[in-house]
Amino acid sequence: MEKIHKCLQEKLSITHLEIDDNSRKHIGHQGNSSGGGHFSATIVSDDFIGLPLIDRHRLVYNALGDLMKSSIHAFSMSTLTSKEFDKI
Repeated sequence: MEKIHKCLQEKLSITHLEIDDNSRKHIGHQGNSSGGGHFSATIVSDDFIGLPLIDRHRLVYNALGDLMKSSIHAFSMSTLTSKEFDKI
């Protein structure tokens, strides 16, 4: 999780970041044997302003880069701007 955190912080202007490792919920799952973990994240960044959901997710996946091929099997995310996050 540390690598994910660092990677996202380096590539995006993040004001809030929560990452949960859900890998234990997927023990025995076909993808679990690959060594990649299952993660969910709440990512708050004003880099997302004006972007549709798919482009927000692309930004995150691009930031994660090779981790998506090696350390991450599944990554679900909630991508919000600061203004959107403040309304929660």
